[in-house]
Amino acid sequence: MTATNGFRDVSRRTILRAAGAGALLVPLGASVAACGSSNSTPSSTSLIRNRPVLTHGVATGEMTSGGALVWARSDRPATMIVETASNESFGNARTLRGPQLTPASDGTGRLRVAGLEPGKTVHYRVTLEGEDGALGEPVTGTFTTAPVRDDDIRFQWSGDVVGQGWGINPDMGGMTIFSTMADRNPQFFIHSGDAIYADNPVEPTQEQNDGKIYRSVTSPAKEQVAQTVDQFRGNYAYNLTDEHFRRFVGSVPQLVQWDDHEVVNNWFPGESLAGQGREGYTEMSVDVLARNGRQAWQEWQPVEIGAADRVYRKVSYGPLLDVFILDMRSFKDPNPDAWSRNNVDGLLGAAQTQWLIDGLNASRATWKVVANDLPLSIVVGDKNTTPPNGPKAMEAVAQGDNGDPLGREIAFGRILSETKQVQNVVFLTADVHYTAAISYEPDRAGFEDFAPFWEFVAGPLHAGAFPESPLDGTFGATYEFVHAPTESNVSPAEGFQHFGEVSIDGRTKVFRVELVDASGKTLYSKDLEPAG
Repeated sequence: MTATNGFRDVSRRTILRAAGAGALLVPLGASVAACGSSNSTPSSTSLIRNRPVLTHGVATGEMTSGGALVWARSDRPATMIVETASNESFGNARTLRGPQLTPASDGTGRLRVAGLEPGKTVHYRVTLEGEDGALGEPVTGTFTTAPVRDDDIRFQWSGDVVGQGWGINPDMGGMTIFSTMADRNPQFFIHSGDAIYADNPVEPTQEQNDGKIYRSVTSPAKEQVAQTVDQFRGNYAYNLTDEHFRRFVGSVPQLVQWDDHEVVNNWFPGESLAGQGREGYTEMSVDVLARNGRQAWQEWQPVEIGAADRVYRKVSYGPLLDVFILDMRSFKDPNPDAWSRNNVDGLLGAAQTQWLIDGLNASRATWKVVANDLPLSIVVGDKNTTPPNGPKAMEAVAQGDNGDPLGREIAFGRILSETKQVQNVVFLTADVHYTAAISYEPDRAGFEDFAPFWEFVAGPLHAGAFPESPLDGTFGATYEFVHAPTESNVSPAEGFQHFGEVSIDGRTKVFRVELVDASGKTLYSKDLEPAG
């Protein structure tokens, strides 16, 4: 069928086929609705067909004390209408007309709702209005506005979705970890990056380390590495065909970071893939891939990019919490330069580095969470860009040298030094595909000009799990807990999938961290008492 409204044939991305006897994950109406009727007196069937369809559920993000950003996607040009209410019956609902969703943004759009009561659960309903006035079937969700008092807070963080070719598995019931997370009723979620694996195609079957066969639902978008905007879009669409993922993003607002697999593994600005042996790539310019990937990321995520086109931002969540969302990709220096002795900007660039220092020093929140999509002291190498002679290229901050700061550690040493008077700073990360708790102490460090702090690691959500990596001692890092497999690339069906959860007690202000597996079992917990 050929779409008559300017959109691509939706079936190429939303109607998926499973290996063997897997079931369809989205209704067939998503593709049928792309074919309008030219009849002057349409039948009841064609009237149904002409109604716009929300193809991938709804989502929210970037919450404030007065509202949130609501995201949706239509299968055809349509106006996005959002209703909000205090209960699921939508009595006395407030209605807002949003933007027209068009092919220019792949049918996606978002609407900022504001003026709501702080610290409350909000029911929202999205309906699409077609160009002829026909209304589509609504989809509902919930979100919680940020508090303005010392209320209890619960939020989660993790990363890494559909990595290493481990796709949505019908034998597992899909990506069930997201329902486990939703069942715990967090007020928001920090997505620590690798929301897609644009560089990892999904095959119908893959052999696990234990010899069993893992089956994946597939789609045309996941048959090759993503290079065009449309291919990147298809990666986000694929994840949203999972019912557990749709349930989660429809009921839990997200603060989304972007990392490397939204583009290509371990990328940095200005990089060329030529000579790296990356299978499937014809576009060698990482800057071109990053531009295409960034467009799809902004379209398909509930994110709000300001006038400066900036991904890093601070989100205030009442008097108890400020969250600093870092961008450790857009300003990244080349991975082979990680051993430099004069790398003053590191991963963040000069402006973001100063923004973080100033923001931490100015924050009056009890707790300051820094969401760093790359770990600080876990040694993560980059074999793709390691030169034939010389030290190994590094992907994250650390190199494995325990002495004075080198490379990207120089900038982080400055950040830690110039914020050492700031109390109650905690770092949360993912990226390495296991979960861990790491304490930092100056009396065991090569660089001592900082105050003790903690970094907690979560993940993966639905990707291969990997053994623990060594720690760099420059900042006195020590593992206090690790849960990781002994083999590489352990499938989601074999365990070792994780998320982290933080609870802040509104009365005592204790910051409790739990590291949790896909079944909901808490593997480790740590209570941090507030200083001051």
